[in-house]
Amino acid sequence: MSTFSNPISRAVTTAKGASGSGRPARHKLLLHAVLLVCAIGMALPFAWMLFSSFKPLGEIFMQPPKLLPQDWTEQGYRTALGGADFVRGFWNSTYIALTVTAVSLLTSAMAAYAFARIDFWGRRPLFMVFLATMMVPGQLTIIPLYIIMGWLGWVDTHAAIIVPPALFNAFGVFLLRQYVKGIPVELEEAAQIDGAGRVRRFVTIILPLLRTPLTALGIFTFLGQWNNFFFPLIFLNSSENFTLPLLVNQFKGQYTSDWPALMAATTLLAAPMLIVFAFAQRQIVEGIALSGSKS
Repeated sequence: MSTFSNPISRAVTTAKGASGSGRPARHKLLLHAVLLVCAIGMALPFAWMLFSSFKPLGEIFMQPPKLLPQDWTEQGYRTALGGADFVRGFWNSTYIALTVTAVSLLTSAMAAYAFARIDFWGRRPLFMVFLATMMVPGQLTIIPLYIIMGWLGWVDTHAAIIVPPALFNAFGVFLLRQYVKGIPVELEEAAQIDGAGRVRRFVTIILPLLRTPLTALGIFTFLGQWNNFFFPLIFLNSSENFTLPLLVNQFKGQYTSDWPALMAATTLLAAPMLIVFAFAQRQIVEGIALSGSKS
């Protein structure tokens, strides 16, 4: 009896294992299908913007709408790039975003190191107050900030939109502090025994180990400044100081808009962001994932 029951039981077990292994595969296939549908839904507006930049005005509002242009034209790009203001705005956005990113990475790393390693009076309450500023929308502080910039004579200058975000980045300090707390203290103690001071330990030990979060934070900061529209709108008045988002907004009038040029300018504005994300998405994901695993 046992001779016949063992093969039967093994066959039943094998069948159960096969069905069990197929179930996760079906779940994985269903998950990929849902993600694919969501990805197509998110990419559709970008595709519509790109193809609309090559359409004449009449085809943009054609009914029923069509994704691909029937009459391809680059007139929208000629209009967008025809003036020197667009090129100047591209340069303004580029150097402002790079300056804010570079200075913000340095100041955030220094503040994060101080909160994580230096034991000074009121460190924890000060850090809590520092993080509480992340809950205050920037629109609520725009009036006092504008008054301060007026006192300094920085209104209608790029300093008004460079200095505040470069010197104060609460999210960056919080992100980097999580990493610094995860670095073994013994590394600094060994360097201190060899005679390394606080600055040397920070430069030679801490900063190289912060390469991953610094990369992620740099990408976040650069993209945030590249897309910044509200603060340049408030502080900048002269067209030669305008950034790219302000110049793109000029293609939209009160009663009429040059939609092909607007789509072309928006495509040119979004292209650097898409390129940065395409090449640095791994660093972005690692920066977000690992920041939550540090204590």
